[in-house]
Order: sequence, then C-alpha cells, then structure tokens
Amino acid sequence: MEKDNSLRHLSRAQLLDMLYEVVKEKEELEKELDETRRKLEEKEIKISEAGSIAEAALKLNGVFEQAQAAADQYLYNLKKQQEKDNDNSV
Repeated sequence: MEKDNSLRHLSRAQLLDMLYEVVKEKEELEKELDETRRKLEEKEIKISEAGSIAEAALKLNGVFEQAQAAADQYLYNLKKQQEKDNDNSV
C-alpha cells in the first residue's frame, strides 16, 4: 500500500516517464530474450549436426573396416596364389 500512496503523489509527467522507462526496459529485455533464443537454437543445431557427423563417422568407420578386410583378404588370396604358382613351377 505504501507504494500505491507514493505513486499517487507523483505528477502525470513523472508517471509517464516511469511508464516510458518500464516499456523501454521491457523492449530491451524482449530483444535480449530473442537473441538468447536465437543463440540457443544455433547451439542446438550445432549439437544436432555434431551428432549427425559422429554417426556418419561411425558408419564410415564400418565401411573402412569392411574395405580393409576385403583388401586384406585379397592380398592373402594373392599371396596364396603366388605360393601355389611357385610350387607348381618347381
């Protein structure tokens, strides 16, 4: 109640100044909130993309492992074939 009484003693111009300051502060806070939300969205996108990149890397790793296994098998078969050819030529 004390605040209400103190506001009653202010002039109309003083009350309008106070209202203007409150509105101005509200607009600044809304801008700050919008900027914070935008930054949060960017971070969420980056985190999401990082997850996608990590998943892709894991999948690629599996492909590379399969390719390496196939190359190892090819070299093993090639070596065995050469040994067989060498045994047959003697």
